[in-house]
Amino acid sequence: MPYDEYLAERISNSLKRRSIVFEEKKMMGGLCYMVDEKMCLGVVKDHMMVRLNPEEYEGFLAETGARPMDFTGRPMKGYLFIDPEGLDLDDDLEKWIQRCLDFNPLAKASKKRKSK
Repeated sequence: MPYDEYLAERISNSLKRRSIVFEEKKMMGGLCYMVDEKMCLGVVKDHMMVRLNPEEYEGFLAETGARPMDFTGRPMKGYLFIDPEGLDLDDDLEKWIQRCLDFNPLAKASKKRKSK
């Protein structure tokens, strides 16, 4: 299943309203939003992928629709999937986006791959 284009549009519009400079990249079968050249959030199938402060991870897991981001059988530290029921209301979507943006300045950028 391709990623949820409506959810992607909601995220893009929110980032534009906030005057956030971002880049959209297709990866992991979905769409990733890069802010300051760092993975910030994204859409995978019908879920929002969020990158958050790992120190607050457990608390965020208790929220509606939140679950560990797990591609390989081992959850990725600091990343969650937010299921559609956790994003129905615009206020809920905005809350998750703001959390990602708040953590982004603290997040480490991925190492650049050398081009051949």
